[in-house]
Amino acid sequence: MVSLRSLRLSLRFIIPLALALVLLAYAVMPLVGKLTLHWFEKDIDIRSRLIASTLHDPLTEMAKQRDRTKINALFMRAIKDERLFALGFCDGKGSLLYKTPTFPESLGCDLAGIGHAKSGSILKLAQGSLYISTSPIEMSGEAIGTLILVHDMSFIERRSSDTQKYVIILFAVLGVVVSLITVLVAHLCWRGWVEGVRSMLRGEGIFRPFSQPAASSELQPLVGDLRALLRNIDAERRFADDASITWNPDALRRLLHKELTGERIIVVSNREPYIHTETQGQVEIHRPASGLVTAVEPVMRACSGTWIAHGSGSADRETVDRHDRVPVPPSHPEYTLRRIWLTKEEENGYYYGFSNEGLWPLCHIAHVRPIFRTSDWQQYVSINKRFADAVVKEADSDDPVVLVQDYHFALLPRMIRTALPKATVITFWHIPWPNPESFGICPWREEILQGMLGSTILGFHTPFHCKNFLETVDRYLETRIEHESSTISHGGNLTLVESYPISIQWPYPWKDTIPTVDECRNEILASLGLPPTHLLGLGVDRQDYTKGILERFLAVERMLELHPEMVGRFSFIQIAAPTRSALEDYQAFEAQVRNLATRINQRFSAGSYQPIILKAEHHEPELVNRYYRAADVCMVTSLHDGMNLVAKEYVAARDDEKGVLILSQFTGAAHELHEALLVNPYYIEQTADALFQALSMPTFEQQERMRSMRALVRDFNVYRWAGRMLLDAARIRQREKLALRIGRRQ
Repeated sequence: MVSLRSLRLSLRFIIPLALALVLLAYAVMPLVGKLTLHWFEKDIDIRSRLIASTLHDPLTEMAKQRDRTKINALFMRAIKDERLFALGFCDGKGSLLYKTPTFPESLGCDLAGIGHAKSGSILKLAQGSLYISTSPIEMSGEAIGTLILVHDMSFIERRSSDTQKYVIILFAVLGVVVSLITVLVAHLCWRGWVEGVRSMLRGEGIFRPFSQPAASSELQPLVGDLRALLRNIDAERRFADDASITWNPDALRRLLHKELTGERIIVVSNREPYIHTETQGQVEIHRPASGLVTAVEPVMRACSGTWIAHGSGSADRETVDRHDRVPVPPSHPEYTLRRIWLTKEEENGYYYGFSNEGLWPLCHIAHVRPIFRTSDWQQYVSINKRFADAVVKEADSDDPVVLVQDYHFALLPRMIRTALPKATVITFWHIPWPNPESFGICPWREEILQGMLGSTILGFHTPFHCKNFLETVDRYLETRIEHESSTISHGGNLTLVESYPISIQWPYPWKDTIPTVDECRNEILASLGLPPTHLLGLGVDRQDYTKGILERFLAVERMLELHPEMVGRFSFIQIAAPTRSALEDYQAFEAQVRNLATRINQRFSAGSYQPIILKAEHHEPELVNRYYRAADVCMVTSLHDGMNLVAKEYVAARDDEKGVLILSQFTGAAHELHEALLVNPYYIEQTADALFQALSMPTFEQQERMRSMRALVRDFNVYRWAGRMLLDAARIRQREKLALRIGRRQ
């Protein structure tokens, strides 16, 4: 098939070229004959003058003596030249006095009329064509006769025939050479065009520095239009998808079956969605305090598949099968949890060390110095390899769809791509990405970037983080970056870098069973021993130095200073789940939080009243949701955060359209929830003013703000977040398949 197609392509070039060469040869042959004759006539004229000059003097003496014998002998010696056919001598009266035996009988001395011949003309006789030339013979300045020279032109005809033959051979050789060159150039150009189109289908751009530069330059005028066309098509399809799809679990399932032919999803994260722990001989199951789990777990319920994670629970080993798998959720299994086991040393190096003492502070502007140790890096590489091996074992095809989650697995995409070249690897980086200068302090920056560029799609929360990543790659790696399409080509792989703002499940899973807002409020107030009219503020975080908990407490303190009427009427509840308590920085931070809460409480407490109620323990999501519904104000004051889903969870929980969200401008959520009260958490007075504004905000304004934010969270929920990534992955897979088919047809 390929050879037949190549033959047809070649004939398209060769046949027109051959016809053109035949027509050119047909037109050139008469011209070549005329030019050859003209050149030889000039040559004969020159030879005639030379012969006449040679014979002039002896012929003059012999003609004066009328010595016929000597003249005939002279003539016979002269015509021994093969080109000189005959000689004759005419006197001044036009009589032919002397001639050689070969002199034509029909040729007389009257060159103007006899035999229709004249000097410098061609005479056609039976024996062939003859060329006639004359030369006057003078003595003492007086003409005594004319020498007639008759040249045989048969050699000219032979030479002309040979010349035409050579011309035909030349055209034939030229035709073959030109045809070969044309076909070769055509094939190279065709391959270049095909490669160019394949590159655009993959989103790579046109320029291919090490192959087909000609084709690249030829396609270059079309690059802008083609790229714009592809972007418009993608944008129109994405807009059509967003406008026509109501994003929910069923829509996500339909998307998988339609666009990805029902592919099972493999999710990889460090934190597992369900933890089994043993308490007093009983195995309990609980969900970790994790924004990642909050976002991804509903997606896995909708898509099914396998979630690979670190088994960290004290009873995790007792609940898995011999393949380290357990079906989840426990009450209604919808996907498989595959657990990976780590030793204490491995966890200290990979998780606590490199991930959370190195990468976490590196990526957050929280003024905590990153710590990098070679031993931690070695554990990080080793554990990433272990998870990559698990992905290969869990994959049921050579082109699985793998969702790699967060900074614990920066090396994993490249490892997966090495083992499964056809895999579609979607990496989502849940935390901010720093600027190139900040990231440059990491000793293994190149290895991390190369690992991440094994991804098919690399997602961040905001365009700003995407921009930082592109600039970082441009600074530290030799790559080709297409800023228009936001793609990076490195090591033979193409990575799409795109922003996908993460969100939460909508509607929340307890929608039909959770009590009303008033019931939740009364329940929470009663549990705290507070009156029904008491105002509540709420913060929900892990005890992490990036969450701005200390700044939040100081803002509460400042608000109570500025508005003493709020003392006794307002309490702030801080749910602070312990995290990474093995690290000294986190131990110190937990102590600071407790000490600050104690100091503020000591300052403003009266009787049983406490302005800050610190709950430093894990709370299940359903209970947290009740606190959301009870709180008048929710404060999210992160110093630096990728998104922060607490803000969206609070909005989703308020189906009464009341409550006020105070949101740090340094979170990804601030780019979406514009109706929140945005603050700079470092500016304590501004945050304190925002807190008082929220507590005194009229109900109608609360409803207007909350209604708008709820509409956004509803429309841009976690199913849409996952759907957009999977749609982009499906389109990339389709383009790669199309590019492969184009390549096979070359």
